[in-house]
Amino acid sequence: MKWCRFSVGGEASFGLIQDDTIARVDGPPWGEHAVTGQILQLANVKLEIPVVPSTFFCVGVNYRDHVERMAAKRGSKPSYPPRPDIGYRANNALIAHGEAIVKPRDAGEQFQYEGELVAVFGKRCRNVSKEQALDYVFGWTIGNDVSERTWQANDRTLWRAKNSDTFKPMGPWIVTGAELDAMVTTIRINDQVTETFKTNNMIFDAPTYISEVSKYCTIMPGDVMWMGTDGVPSNMKPGDVCEIEISGIGTLRNKVVAE
Repeated sequence: MKWCRFSVGGEASFGLIQDDTIARVDGPPWGEHAVTGQILQLANVKLEIPVVPSTFFCVGVNYRDHVERMAAKRGSKPSYPPRPDIGYRANNALIAHGEAIVKPRDAGEQFQYEGELVAVFGKRCRNVSKEQALDYVFGWTIGNDVSERTWQANDRTLWRAKNSDTFKPMGPWIVTGAELDAMVTTIRINDQVTETFKTNNMIFDAPTYISEVSKYCTIMPGDVMWMGTDGVPSNMKPGDVCEIEISGIGTLRNKVVAE
């Protein structure tokens, strides 16, 4: 199934996408909900971020090729994470499919995308096993972890390098029942492919991360966990259109504009 969060006239609702239409739903799709019978054309609504999470988990370094290629770019030896570690991002940075990524006026040239698979949780998750972990995932969406690398290298924290307004596009919808091993991530800038990688080719897979995080942090329905990126991102500039496509889910598309 393909679920979305959309708005008409400024009022947001959840909906079930069927071909080119949306059946409006009262209540969250992972909880008690009811199909209202109202059918809208997908082309006539605004897609919003598919969920507003209470906690926004974000995996850091999680692809071996990414570690090696980024180390080569820096002229250093690759350093692989010894265990699954998690970070957090800020909801103020979230924007929907089709909305503009705003490059701050003092941001440098190294203003880059990171295409990521995103888990959306449907059940309260605490101290679960790796074998049970995916039972707590409602579905999957796409994220673009926009990063300003100079700030990332020089600031004491990632507060602006990763969390500035508009730096976290997410969407366009949530897909249930997707096959992780069949997924391929493709990233395009202005219709030109810059990266392609097997989405599930992670150092620590999603069940491992979910299980480890749940030992210490309660994951609630509607929370999200972004699973990291592969490759070496290219720079983006105002006027560019960035597309993150994950097979089995869809394409997240956002244009970059100058502040």
